Amino acid sequence: MTTLHRAMLALPLLLIATPAHADLPEAARAMIEAALETGDADTVEAVIATARSAFPDDAEEIDAIWTTFRTEQAVLAAAEAAAAEQELRQAGLFDNWSGEGQIGGFQASGNSDEFGVTAALALEREGIDWEHRLRLSGDYRRQEGETSREQIFARYEPRYQVSERLFTYGLAQFERNVQQGFGERYSVSGGLGYRVLDSDDIELSVQAGPAYRVTNFLDGTSTDRIAALLGLDFDWDITDSLKLTQDTNATAETGGEVLVLVDGASTSILATTGLEAGLSDSLSARLSWTLDYDSNPPDGAVTTDTLTRFTLIYGF
Repeated sequence: MTTLHRAMLALPLLLIATPAHADLPEAARAMIEAALETGDADTVEAVIATARSAFPDDAEEIDAIWTTFRTEQAVLAAAEAAAAEQELRQAGLFDNWSGEGQIGGFQASGNSDEFGVTAALALEREGIDWEHRLRLSGDYRRQEGETSREQIFARYEPRYQVSERLFTYGLAQFERNVQQGFGERYSVSGGLGYRVLDSDDIELSVQAGPAYRVTNFLDGTSTDRIAALLGLDFDWDITDSLKLTQDTNATAETGGEVLVLVDGASTSILATTGLEAGLSDSLSARLSWTLDYDSNPPDGAVTTDTLTRFTLIYGF
């Protein structure tokens, strides 16, 4: 508890001790003082209501104490908000990052010889007007001495908050998917977004803009095209320990995100639906199902891949 916080909590207590309120019954004084010392607004409000009902003749004095408490709480909240904003403005480039990492895998021997691993890292930094998102993920599987899955995804997305709900975004993205026939795919985009829902339990935002995409295929050919990007970012905390996500970008599996790229020759979608359950304050488990779709894959590749994964997630 800060010095300012202690000082603010002391003011209503001092008010009780002033001559104007010296005639408060001892029972009322004791219960109100005990509530004020907690500093909890809900507790104080409940006790004030009880005291007002029990001692109607002293309602005016009791209401004055409640008014003073609410005023000082508002002053304290404003001071703490100003201090937090100042801290954000003075933060360095590597300060105020948060995120989570996840990992999962399997190994089999005997009648079959298989090994697989999946890993991901999600980082976020929120400032006054800017928000930065970095996503990294990878999947690797080797079966009977041959690589059967090799996928890498990396994305950086800065956002600038124009108003409470409207924002602009930029996006730089890299993909490698051997099963779909390309060694590198680079995408850049920029556009506008809007926060449709923004509450403690549910967040939903949409975004759209032009994009440019370059693909280098494993056969040595390459393409570059202008594309359109449509995005949807969704998070739903069902309970304190259970989260449902719908995610069409594997780099953001801990948040719901829909990202669709459409150009003149193909449409690509990477969609993941997952259920995440908290195991402790920092550790959670996630079961997810991923659909990887490309409407125009190279010769020898199919349009759709699916993958079911179980991973452990550590938040920091």
